[in-house]
Amino acid sequence: MDQRAELSEFLRSRRARLKPEDVGLPAVGRLRRVPGLRREELALLAGVSVAYYTRLEQGNGQNVSTEVLDAIARALRLTDAERDHLLHLAKPAHKKRKRSRSFRQQTVRPAVRHLLDSMDSVPALVLGQRLDVLAWNRLAQALFGDFAALEPQERNMARHVFLSPVARDLYVDWEAKATEVVSVLRMYAGCSADDPQLATLVGDLSVRSPEFRSLWAAHTVQEKGHGVKRLRHPLVGELTLSYETLRIPGDHDQSLLAYTAEPGSPAAESLRLLANWGVDASAAADASTTTHVTSTSVAPADPRDP
Repeated sequence: MDQRAELSEFLRSRRARLKPEDVGLPAVGRLRRVPGLRREELALLAGVSVAYYTRLEQGNGQNVSTEVLDAIARALRLTDAERDHLLHLAKPAHKKRKRSRSFRQQTVRPAVRHLLDSMDSVPALVLGQRLDVLAWNRLAQALFGDFAALEPQERNMARHVFLSPVARDLYVDWEAKATEVVSVLRMYAGCSADDPQLATLVGDLSVRSPEFRSLWAAHTVQEKGHGVKRLRHPLVGELTLSYETLRIPGDHDQSLLAYTAEPGSPAAESLRLLANWGVDASAAADASTTTHVTSTSVAPADPRDP
């Protein structure tokens, strides 16, 4: 992916979403032919010259200081996640010096797999680079589907959300889930633009999903560490689950994603039923025309090699 083009498009998209009145400027003057702030208005707010900001928006962030980037981030009303994304895009060399990144095959430590297996009442997944699904437990399999039935390169949350024929039924608010996935993937792209598998993933999703293509072009970024999801399972109906995303120590590119239900709630009972049904639940779901839970037996010790 072209880092300069990414920087340019991100700044343009953030500038376009602001109106003069949003930042305390008068909305008067010559006719505006494009939405958002003009470059000279943004430069004024950030305290830099128009020429300097123009060079940055054209993708030339090589010598820009962190202080200037912070000023531009404040002028653009960026969130913390967006500010971090801007720094990653504008100063990729600085980021690489701080942390070398490799794109070798991802592996999950045996202890983490044992932890997943012990969480018999909590659906849990391990996500890696590019939102790849690296491991899962039995209850996650019953809830989201049999990742073991997919080819390794297909085990990815973005592919699941945009390409699964029934993902729209599973997620009650599919649009919000889709936006969240793309926003997290954008964050990863900001510091991993040289990842060839990321380029393949984005290219494939852009060709196969017009919704992904539109959301990717919006340059929305966010880190979503916790929240609430409403799911609609074909066997147990609608569930409202809280989720937490926990970084795995020693494996900074891997996260444990766990879903929990309020004790005593209908969702807790639904999870209990799914856990008790086990293989039968997955087999029954496979027979449904509205689900993507396809097979199953106990998740293999190494889900990348079922």
